[in-house]
Amino acid sequence: MSFGTMDVYLNEIENNLQSILYNKEEDQENETWKMYMERKNIVLEFLHSDLSLHLLKRHHKRIELLKKCSYYIEILPKHLALGDQNHLMLPTTMFQLVDPWRFQRMKKLGTVQTKIQLLLLTDLLEQLEQGREELVHFLETYDMVTFLARWDLVKQKLSNLSELMDNFLAMLVPGRLYVKHRLVSDVGATKIPHIRLVLSTKMPVMFDRKESVAHEDWVSLKWFITSQQCQPEQYELRFKLLEPRTQQERIQCGIMPVTSNMCEIRNLLSDRSYRFTVKRAETYTLVYEQWRDTITLETKPYPDEGMESTMCEP
Repeated sequence: MSFGTMDVYLNEIENNLQSILYNKEEDQENETWKMYMERKNIVLEFLHSDLSLHLLKRHHKRIELLKKCSYYIEILPKHLALGDQNHLMLPTTMFQLVDPWRFQRMKKLGTVQTKIQLLLLTDLLEQLEQGREELVHFLETYDMVTFLARWDLVKQKLSNLSELMDNFLAMLVPGRLYVKHRLVSDVGATKIPHIRLVLSTKMPVMFDRKESVAHEDWVSLKWFITSQQCQPEQYELRFKLLEPRTQQERIQCGIMPVTSNMCEIRNLLSDRSYRFTVKRAETYTLVYEQWRDTITLETKPYPDEGMESTMCEP
């Protein structure tokens, strides 16, 4: 073989080797890019579904609603679930068997548990929002090499946020109260029933701001219960004149028990502002109720009769 032929042969081998190496590097780059896109899509899917801004805003509204709710203790037989309407038919003797002093202790525990639950929900939601911001930061600032190098960190962050979300969703529903001591007093030969205590919620009472109107010396008020039909309940309505001008005007206030979802208050002063507040009447089983709705209405001035008579003259 001549030297010229050998050079051509060696050049072909070198070119083939370079081509093989180039193709191998290209394949590796393609595999790396494919891995990067797959893992990036995992994060994007998590952000768009489990941790979307829309979902977090809904949870914010849910927490704000829960802060306005009323919380009660319910005594249920162990075989009935919370919300089962059959428990309304239980004999009242079950409640009478519960030791009043021990029940008051459980009410205090229910109050503490409710407050802690609302605080934890707020804290968990803040952690979820912060975690979302961190994931978005990873996607926006990490290049492919950095993202893949820190994938274990990102994956752990996804796992932690998923667990946080599970805890948050589980805590949205009031839970069972742990009964350390017997609630039922010694009833002798009577068989002690198997009972359990649970926390239940009632949606907040809110004024209907379209239907609540003021006239010259009286107001017509109407309210409703959020997300449900108004059930027959006892309510407490308060009213107060704002900025009284005389000592006599300071008595323009009061508390009224109401058994429906509407009320009229008469004998008010004209052209003045009044504040009205409505809430459920307190019951024996109430453990927590921090919020109550308030509305301010201004009564209308009486027509100026002198001016009207002047305008009517020919």
